Amino acid sequence: MISLSEATIANLKTIQEIAHLTWPLTYGEILSKEQLDYMLNLIYSDEALKTQFEKKEQLFYLILDDETTVGFIGIEHNYKNGFVTRIHKIYLLPETQGKGIGKKVIAEIEKLAFEKKSIALSLNVNRFNNALRFYQKLGFEVTDEVNIDIGNGFLMEDYVMEKRL
Repeated sequence: MISLSEATIANLKTIQEIAHLTWPLTYGEILSKEQLDYMLNLIYSDEALKTQFEKKEQLFYLILDDETTVGFIGIEHNYKNGFVTRIHKIYLLPETQGKGIGKKVIAEIEKLAFEKKSIALSLNVNRFNNALRFYQKLGFEVTDEVNIDIGNGFLMEDYVMEKRL
């Protein structure tokens, strides 16, 4: 059974381990090794994660398959002061992908969003990421195309996607 468990600062290492396992497989053919390493450090260093937890701008949840942690998400309700729940992060261990877990996780996020009176889910996805088709199958639509300067001469080339609830 798939469930979400709110993560705490004590779960930083688990989140980092999952990020370091999933990112090279997810982005290895899309991003240079330099950009991949830069982004992992930028987003998932101890200091960066502690700051994200302390600011509480996004809530982290571990994804559990029964009692086993198989991934994590980072979401933000009332994104940009609107009735939108933003999915900042959603990563599943490689061995769990393709088993319907991602679809169940999105359904769980929808429940959390509904509780917070959100009318839509929003996320960014790299324009070259295979996950684009996954999100489209679940009802997400591309609403914008953005290039985000993240420093060191690197860009995130994303689609902004939204799903109405």
